[in-house]
Amino acid sequence: MLTLTDAAILRLKALMLEHPDDSIVRITLKDLNDEKLVFGITLDDRIQPDDIVRDCDGLTVAVSGDSAPRMEGVTLDYQEPRGFLFRHPPEEESDLLGNLSLN
Repeated sequence: MLTLTDAAILRLKALMLEHPDDSIVRITLKDLNDEKLVFGITLDDRIQPDDIVRDCDGLTVAVSGDSAPRMEGVTLDYQEPRGFLFRHPPEEESDLLGNLSLN
């Protein structure tokens, strides 16, 4: 499943302090087209029935059951000033500035 770097965990924890009612970090994955994927991060207030859930250093991270197998080898990182980055072998990355939604 997805791996989170220490920097990503720290930033997500800081965001969750600003949104205490949303205690779940939801990671989404969608096909943009045949060659590109779109990753997303949402703070949510509940786990869905088909979610695969794990604890990452005190964060509850949820990925839908159908997306979870596709998250193998993916790492979520955070870097200033770029923001959250999803890295997938072979060292491709998706810059997700603006794709973080706080519900």
